[in-house]
Amino acid sequence: MKADKIRQQDSDELRRQAADIREQNFRIRFQLTMGQTDGLKKLRTIRKDHARILTILRDRELHPETAPEPSPKKKKKGK
Repeated sequence: MKADKIRQQDSDELRRQAADIREQNFRIRFQLTMGQTDGLKKLRTIRKDHARILTILRDRELHPETAPEPSPKKKKKGK
């Protein structure tokens, strides 16, 4: 997941995604130790995505004026 895509989401959604990623990380590590999967590449991408999410959440916490919450997009009415 790209950082730009992550920045467009609100903090609540990012917290939910971080919890899901932690659960995925646990499952993949467990499968690796049992020899059931060869998901080393998947594990690496999950860890990097988790780090990106946590970094953006921390940035919003420390600097709310420079890293504000994304405003909800207004839907345009069709003609």
